[in-house]
Amino acid sequence: MRRNTMQNIEKKMRDAVKGLFNEKKVDMVIGFQNGSLPKTARPYFVRSIGDVENLVWNDRCTVNLATFLPKLFERPARPKEGYKPPRIGVIVKGCDGRSVAGLIKENQAPKDGLIIIGMPCSGMKSFAKSRKGSSEVNRACSECISPAYQAADIIISGESRKPAKAQYARIKAFEAESPEARWKAFVEEISKCIRCNACRQACPNCYCKVCFADQRKPSWVSPSAELSDIIVFHMGRIFHQAGRCVECDACVNACPMGIDLRLFTQKLALDAKDLFGCVPGISGDEVPALQTFKQDDSECFITDPEEK
Repeated sequence: MRRNTMQNIEKKMRDAVKGLFNEKKVDMVIGFQNGSLPKTARPYFVRSIGDVENLVWNDRCTVNLATFLPKLFERPARPKEGYKPPRIGVIVKGCDGRSVAGLIKENQAPKDGLIIIGMPCSGMKSFAKSRKGSSEVNRACSECISPAYQAADIIISGESRKPAKAQYARIKAFEAESPEARWKAFVEEISKCIRCNACRQACPNCYCKVCFADQRKPSWVSPSAELSDIIVFHMGRIFHQAGRCVECDACVNACPMGIDLRLFTQKLALDAKDLFGCVPGISGDEVPALQTFKQDDSECFITDPEEK
C-alpha cells in the first residue's frame, strides 16, 4: 500500500480503538506496534487510551493475534470475588479473523466478550525474505481466499489484496505422487526439526493446557530429537489441524529451520474441504468438522485411503 493510504488506515484503526476505550467497551485491545528491528512489527497489548497512538498497521503485521485469546480468556483457578472475564478487542487480517471464529466455535473465546476489528490486507511480507532483498509476500497471502474478515464487528475500510482462487495446485501435484514419494518428502522435510516447539507456540489452534507431546502419564511421544519421535510429534500436531487450519503460515514463519509445514497442513485443509465441505472460518458450520458425523460422510479413508 502507498504510505498515505497506510497512514489513513492506521488513523481509522486508532480512532476506532479510541472509541472503544472512550465508550468503556474494552479492557484491552490486541494489535501491533513497530518492532525493535527495522521493518518489523510485533504484537502490542493496548491497555489504555494513552497507548493507542503506538498502534501500527503495515505489511509486517504477520503474527496471528488469535493465538493470545485462549490464555487471556482462561478463567483463574481461584477467581477473586466478583470476577468478570476481560473484554478484549483484537485487530485481525482475514486469516486471523478465521482463527478467532474457530476459537469461538471451540469455546476458547466468548463471542460476547470479544470485539473483532477487521483490517484490509494487501499481503504480508516475511522478515527473513525482506532481509535478503525480496519483496514477495508470504505464500499464505498469495493463496489467501479471504484477505479481509468480513464478519468483523468493526471493519476498517481500505483496499485489500484480491482473493486468490483456491486451486491447491502444489498440493494436488503432491497428491499425484506415489505414497513412497510422499513419505520420503515428508521425512526429508521433517528431519530438519530441532524440537523447539516454535510451530506449536505460534499456532492459534495449539491451545491445549498440556500438549500430547508433553504428557508423561501416559507418555505419548518422547521429547528426544530422534527422527522417529520428531515424526510422531509432527504427525500428531498436523492431524490436529484437520478442519481447523486457516493456512495463515504462523507455523512456517515461526520455524527457525524453514520447514515447509504448510505442504502438509494444506493437504489436510484440502481433504477437509473435499470430504466434509469444511473451510474453517468461512463454511459457517456450528460444530468443528471432526466433531460431527453425517450419514453420507465419506469413509473411504478407512479402507481405501488413496481414494476420495
